[in-house]
Amino acid sequence: MTVPLIQTAADLGRAIRAKRKALGLQQQDLAMQSGVSLPTVSAIENGKETARIGLVLQLCRDLGIRLSVLD
Repeated sequence: MTVPLIQTAADLGRAIRAKRKALGLQQQDLAMQSGVSLPTVSAIENGKETARIGLVLQLCRDLGIRLSVLD
């Protein structure tokens, strides 16, 4: 399996969207599950660069997305 390289907010947003869809969730489902507003979920998935990192990490945790730092 190829691991996507995340280099931009847009890359991370696409990864979050892909995982959400793979889990069969709608944006509003994820928003309710994560305690994040629907516009925020949409903005993050669309690569908004000024999204709060804590909210982005919350979505990742709730979707089971693991982030790693590579040397």
